Amino acid sequence: MSNKLPKISNKHKICIICEGNEEYEYLERLKDLKVWNDQYDIFLVNAGGNGNIPARYQDRFQNGADEVVLVFCDTEKKPYEQYEDIKRKINDFHGIDSAADEVIMFGNPCTMQIISKHWTDKNLKSPAKLVNAPLIKEYTGVENYKGRTDQIRSVMEYITAENYVNMKQRMNGLEMDDAIIGSSNFGKFIELLESDDSKWIEDINNNI
Repeated sequence: MSNKLPKISNKHKICIICEGNEEYEYLERLKDLKVWNDQYDIFLVNAGGNGNIPARYQDRFQNGADEVVLVFCDTEKKPYEQYEDIKRKINDFHGIDSAADEVIMFGNPCTMQIISKHWTDKNLKSPAKLVNAPLIKEYTGVENYKGRTDQIRSVMEYITAENYVNMKQRMNGLEMDDAIIGSSNFGKFIELLESDDSKWIEDINNNI
């Protein structure tokens, strides 16, 4: 019986800390659709809530297994206390006031703001599931959306490689200031994850 050596991957290892189930399932869906450059090996961590993000980020960063660690979360509603706390803790961890801006992918007011761009130009005004449920039903048929795991997975079936292209175009029209309702910088990170040039990883690490 021959000993098989483990395969060594030459891909760039990227970890994304996801706030919760919506963020995790959405990025998992995009990974399955293979819309990003194949040179990136992306590992997702479900933080299980925004309060857990800083600790998960620090643990993963200090682990040293990844070339870069990113965060995917939403801002919720003003005054964005928990979101600002995440940014502050990441900045404190690195000792740099702008570190969080380099690694956080955000949707204001919520991640559904990004997901819904696969189907519509409408900007969400509230993070409340009750408020956004009619829009989700209109485009996916999922009734009374409350963010349950089974509902999230049903919504993800309506995310396709084709409407991913539409989402990218719509993201270009959004503000990237996280204090503005209806904003997101997800489009910027999409370009990086699609890029043939991996120098952006080095650039982020140099800036934190």
